Amino acid sequence: MLLFYGLMFGAMYFFLIAPQNKKRKEQEKMLATLESGDELVTTGGLYGTVTSVKDDRFVLRIAENIKVEVAKSFVHAIVRKAGGDKK
Repeated sequence: MLLFYGLMFGAMYFFLIAPQNKKRKEQEKMLATLESGDELVTTGGLYGTVTSVKDDRFVLRIAENIKVEVAKSFVHAIVRKAGGDKK
């Protein structure tokens, strides 16, 4: 019975916990590389250009003369880096 529980825990780890940790690390790495001029999309679907980076949030320009502050946890993906390469 103990062997069965050990196998179940191992399966749960490899199918649930390990992929979540990998995704979290990739998200943290992406947020660490964001800088002014990068274009990104938020989880709410807003596309914008990073104008400044603060400790826990970014300031995005989403339209001419319209800037919003977005928490770092709501950044979904980088659309284009400041250098011009698309992702």
